[in-house]
Amino acid sequence: MKLHAEALLFDNDGTLVSSLASVDRCWNRWAEEYGIAAADFARVELHGRPAVEIIAELLPAGRIPEALARIEQLEVEDVPGGVELLPGTKELLSSLPDGRWAVVTSATRPLAEARLREAGIDAPVVIAADDITRGKPDPEPYLLAAARLGVDPARCVVFEDAPAGLSAGRAAGMTTVALTTTHDRSQLVADAVVENLSAVSAQATGSAMELTVKATTAA
Repeated sequence: MKLHAEALLFDNDGTLVSSLASVDRCWNRWAEEYGIAAADFARVELHGRPAVEIIAELLPAGRIPEALARIEQLEVEDVPGGVELLPGTKELLSSLPDGRWAVVTSATRPLAEARLREAGIDAPVVIAADDITRGKPDPEPYLLAAARLGVDPARCVVFEDAPAGLSAGRAAGMTTVALTTTHDRSQLVADAVVENLSAVSAQATGSAMELTVKATTAA
């Protein structure tokens, strides 16, 4: 299928890179340190959400700042060797015009920038948890990215692997492409669903981009 856009907005972990093993390792260590019962921790959705929201479900408000600093420390320290590019990422990003794409992540800025550096990704715009008041599935992160790029939200295409992120993209009025890197396609509601970014190519056409998407299914 063909899509047209003026800007492409990418989630990071699970879309451009994979650090799932690192995330699981660090969060399980964090939960153990903070005495979170395994059953309580297992009920919390980790992927695609800001750490502060996850912590707020598990600890009293007064402990959140300290606990947030600790999980950030654990994850940043675990970045070396814990991040890998997903298929198609390098090829797609290298084909995009300057200033026409952004990374929109639920990670804090220090963690997001550490992961991007480790993967060798130099993003023109990065929207991190520090930049917003409401995280995905709220549309705020994606609307802010569109504003930073100076593009109408309706002319943006969002690439996401998590239901919360896809909900955020839809709520922002953007076209959505889901990747089946971390969730079953039955959980993903999007305009197109692909296995990974190797199924996407882009061609600049004046002020716009024409995307060719080899969708595995559509919703």
